[in-house]
Amino acid sequence: MSRASKENEIRQYYRTLHHAWGAQHWWPADTPFEVIVGAYLTQNTAWTNVEKALTNLRDAQLLTVEGMRSVRLAKLERLIRPSGYFRQKAKRLKTFIQFLDLEYEGSLDKLLSQPADKLRDELLGLNGIGPETADSILLYAGNYPIFVVDAYTRRILDRHQILSEKASYEDARQLLQRSLAPVADVLQEKTATPLVSGTRPAAHAPSAMSTARRTALVQVYNEMHGLIVGVGKYYCGKSRAKCDQCPLQSFLPRVK
Repeated sequence: MSRASKENEIRQYYRTLHHAWGAQHWWPADTPFEVIVGAYLTQNTAWTNVEKALTNLRDAQLLTVEGMRSVRLAKLERLIRPSGYFRQKAKRLKTFIQFLDLEYEGSLDKLLSQPADKLRDELLGLNGIGPETADSILLYAGNYPIFVVDAYTRRILDRHQILSEKASYEDARQLLQRSLAPVADVLQEKTATPLVSGTRPAAHAPSAMSTARRTALVQVYNEMHGLIVGVGKYYCGKSRAKCDQCPLQSFLPRVK
């Protein structure tokens, strides 16, 4: 398959999934800081576990920079225990706050006003932040036009013979960004309005962050990542694939 054919097929995936399922309302959060905390907590665990930890933090009124700064490490560990690896994640959250205080005077607004490449490099330099976590923060907390590549993305591209699951993170990210840019061009006149929900219930209820105003390009990256998660969770399992029920079934390579 040529590069142009691969990119066109990915665009068709977006159109097919969005037509079938509509807006996914990612990231489910009320503030950019909640997105950042969630990006840390979702590492190596299911989102249902993250929601339990976030509820604990919200009930304790700690889902703010000030709250995270002041809370004792032992208490933070206890509150985020449902997310797994809670000691490790608690230390990493504290490290992020220290970075924010040292480099940006504790201001998320200053942090999220930096050029994308500069901020991405800084985030990747923090303990516990890899490309997927950094890009989740950039896309969902900062509305930067950067696509998030996860295990679902790699699996789907590999099974559809578009890109090997062993390809680098950057190769996959650049492929998705090139492919989806023309979709955003079509939507440019609708940047003030989130995409309309379709026939399938949204993966999450609308939230302040999921319905925030953003550019068409950021909106498309946002939606595509959420749609891919839906395919991975419901159809393209690691050990079992339900291809005959998947909206992308018609795109699978034909067996010769």
